[in-house]
Parts: sequence; C-alpha cells; structure tokens
Amino acid sequence: MTLPQSLAPSWTAATRLLDRAGDEILPLLARFAFAATLLGYFWASAKTKLGDGLLGLFQPSLNAYAQIFPRQMEALNYDASQLGLFHWAVVMAGTWAEFILPLLIVLGLATRVSALGMVGFVIVQSLTDLYGHGGIAHVETLGAWFDRIPDAPILDQRLFWMLVFTTLILKGAGSLSLDALVKRRYQPLPHTA
Repeated sequence: MTLPQSLAPSWTAATRLLDRAGDEILPLLARFAFAATLLGYFWASAKTKLGDGLLGLFQPSLNAYAQIFPRQMEALNYDASQLGLFHWAVVMAGTWAEFILPLLIVLGLATRVSALGMVGFVIVQSLTDLYGHGGIAHVETLGAWFDRIPDAPILDQRLFWMLVFTTLILKGAGSLSLDALVKRRYQPLPHTA
C-alpha cells in the first residue's frame, strides 16, 4: 500500500517522531515494568538464600543450596556441608546476582550488562525449574506458546521477562537513568579547531 503524495511527508515526520519517542519511552517503560513486577520477586527469592545474622551474607541458607542444586541436595540428604567450594561460589554468585542486577536495572546503571546478566540468570533459573526439581516440570508449569492460555510460569511469563531484558539490552536505560548521567558527565568535549 502506498500513501498519497500529499500524505507522505506527514507520515514520514510522524514516524520519525514516534521513533525518537520510542527510544526515550521504551527503556523507561521497561525499567518501570521490571520494578513494578519483578524487582520484589527477585529480592524475595534472594532473601530466602541468605543465612542467619550478618554472616548470612556469606553463609547461604540450606534453602539456597536446595533451590540451586536440588538433585545434589536430595542425594546428600540435604546436608550442605558435603558440598564443596564450587557449590558455595555458585550459590553466592546467584544470590548476589538476584540482589545486585535488579537494583542496577531499576537505577539504570550498567543497564545493558545487568539486563544481559538477568537473561543468563533467568535461563539458568528456568532450566533448574524444569530439570533440577525432579525432571521436566508439569505441563501446566511449562506451558506452551500459541495455546491461548497466557499464564504458564515458564514459557509464557518468562518470555515477557525476556522482552523487558532485550529492550534494555538493545535500547539501554534511556535518558532518565544513571547511565545517561554518567555518559553526560564523562562525554568528551567537542574538539574545536
């Protein structure tokens, strides 16, 4: 379909305006959607992985090991002391990633890297949910795309999560972010002749 010649300049101007507005609005909306729906989810999950007291920041809870290494923990009768340094490091990295990466996304600091980290985190989380907890999850949990039922926790919900993360990876945090502030602060001055 072609536009009449008289409408073409107006259409072009309108689409350019929408493109510029999208570059500003989409990152802000993606960060807002993340803060409104997923920030609390990830932080609540991370809190369950912390041990007791101040040292709990570096001594994960039994729950942390059970969530991240469900099959190994079951095989060891839930005795985390039989796990090694590797397991501790993975649990600590996962726990702190669940606190730090969401915070960075909301603040709009190192947003692209943080969103990419969250993509990796959600992939590992999803694979653990599907295979680590007793084999492939129930069909209702896994869900299916194109089935007219939009609320399966794994395929449906996490597809939307990935859309938010991909928007931030591709568009950055937008102008209302710490990334933009840092960029303005450290942007080189124009070279004058």
